[in-house]
Amino acid sequence: MGVIEVRSMNTANLRVVTENSISYELQDYFTFDVPGAKYSPAYKRRVWDGKIKLYNAFSGLLPAGLMDYVATFARDRGYEVLVDSLVAQPEIKFDCERVRQFIRSLNPTASGQPLEPHDHQVDAVCHAMNQSRCVLLSPTASGKSLAIYSLCRHYQNTIAPNRKILIVVPTISLVAQMYADFKDYSSTTKWNAEKNCHRITAGEAKLTDKQIVISTWQSIYKLPRAWFDNFEVVIGDEAHLFKAQSLNSIMNKLIDCPYRMALTGTLDGSKIHKLAIEGMFGPVHRVITTKELMDRNLLTALRIECIMLRYPPDVRKIVCGLDYHGEIEWLIGCEKRNEFIAHLASATRGNTLVLFNYVEKHGKPLYELIKKTTENMENRKVFFVAGETELEQREGIRSIVEKEENAIIVASYGTFSTGINIKSLKNIIFASPSKSRIRVLQSIGRQLRKCDGKHIAKLYDLADDLHHNENLNYTLKHFLKRIRIYESEQFRYKLIKMPIEMRIKRPKKEEIK
Repeated sequence: MGVIEVRSMNTANLRVVTENSISYELQDYFTFDVPGAKYSPAYKRRVWDGKIKLYNAFSGLLPAGLMDYVATFARDRGYEVLVDSLVAQPEIKFDCERVRQFIRSLNPTASGQPLEPHDHQVDAVCHAMNQSRCVLLSPTASGKSLAIYSLCRHYQNTIAPNRKILIVVPTISLVAQMYADFKDYSSTTKWNAEKNCHRITAGEAKLTDKQIVISTWQSIYKLPRAWFDNFEVVIGDEAHLFKAQSLNSIMNKLIDCPYRMALTGTLDGSKIHKLAIEGMFGPVHRVITTKELMDRNLLTALRIECIMLRYPPDVRKIVCGLDYHGEIEWLIGCEKRNEFIAHLASATRGNTLVLFNYVEKHGKPLYELIKKTTENMENRKVFFVAGETELEQREGIRSIVEKEENAIIVASYGTFSTGINIKSLKNIIFASPSKSRIRVLQSIGRQLRKCDGKHIAKLYDLADDLHHNENLNYTLKHFLKRIRIYESEQFRYKLIKMPIEMRIKRPKKEEIK
């Protein structure tokens, strides 16, 4: 019988010691094809095989969060596993009732009103406390920030005063929002967010005496390893974005950080994505689903209207022959399509978010068109948000919209599809096509938070039928993938076919390069 010995190298990595044949077998087990790799320049130049290896047979190094997979690998093949005592799972110390009482003792509030933790929030905090390493999979608007706040308060009571807690978020907007949430939760208590929390964004001081540090990964990934030595706890918010090499670099610098938790509402469905995140943090624990939250009346009911724009045959014949980029260029420049989006946005009731991909080519023209369409409407303010919009301005727009009843925000997916909290948002329009499970579900999550007077949240999903004969155009295929996402999440939707009358406009060669 083969033997696999697993030793703790540090809190980021394990070292596997075994015979060569088993080691290479294990390397194959942890080798995965990267989705979309064939489109990578490195793959096309044949300098990369399009695969990711999570275990290196030469060094024997394995991300510490993948220990359970080693056990499964060994069991399925009849190998024996010898585990270092430092790798062993912690003992269960907390039950849900004890955790519920702890959260209540913090006296959390929302806008000054007492906040009672829901069962799924208690479950999330309890699981994290007991496991020390985990990924909490819980939908957008399920109250993950309260779980993070509760965990921070718990670890402040248990770790040494000179040890710190690092919260990593993907955007500067989320740094501000996380801090604002902590301030709101503690508004009626003696615990002070300003005294306990340090915020890091580009240009901000990296050194602090405060125990909780909230930072974007972009602001710290180049810092030397010594900067990370004082952190005993790391919490990754919106962990579905934790797949860039720079984020992996952060986690590998935290070599003396035993408590690792990540939270996300969505994973992209690929095994490599799931294992890469688990390697950094620990096994995934599903807390609750969006459908369950809706059934418990904790989220707003969702209505999806899929509007299929049907183009004339002569248009379909031309556009269906374009490559993907050519089709996208044609769509975002299509006057009739943009006019339809502008009229749809102006016809909605309540606060509406229009999401786009391309700032200069699509977002700004849409913004101007929607402003023109709504210029004679009373109390219909229109805002624009993209990556170039300053943090203070973004937060100002978010605050204004929370107080508005009929505003329109034209925003890029990158700035408003993840993490941004606008409770009063009633409508979302997908102005740009996407097939990303993460982007779709995160975008939907923007509008599901409960709010007085909001009983139904509406998503308008625009699909473009440009098929010719038996050939489906690219964005129509993407729409079919979104339908499968809705079905897998048990979201109800209806299909509305809308003909667009237009004359053919052939794209110029320079427009489709």
